[in-house]
Amino acid sequence: MFDIGFSELVVIGIVALLVIGPERLPKVARTVGHLLGRAQRYVSDVKADINREMQLDELRKLQAQVNESARSLENSMRQEMSSLQAQVETPLQDAAASLRSVGEETHSPRPTDATASKETPRA
Repeated sequence: MFDIGFSELVVIGIVALLVIGPERLPKVARTVGHLLGRAQRYVSDVKADINREMQLDELRKLQAQVNESARSLENSMRQEMSSLQAQVETPLQDAAASLRSVGEETHSPRPTDATASKETPRA
């Protein structure tokens, strides 16, 4: 964090010993150590939160891309289905129409048979 060497720590210790005194120096050192530990934990927590937010943002972007791909795939599948339906329905409709016309021809009374039986007199 701070680039402090051993010689600088010795100078800081000597100055603290002279200013604070030998009786209170251990208590102050413990307090400073606790405060530095809390600061380091706070900094690491903030870093972890920032990393989580960045990962969450990346996941949201990935989810949006996947959703867009799914919508695109769904649209293309719908288009293919409608195209295939049209290709299948046209021959089926033609076949149904031809069957109806054949059915109408076989079920309709023949005018020659009906008139022939009425026209022939019995003698």
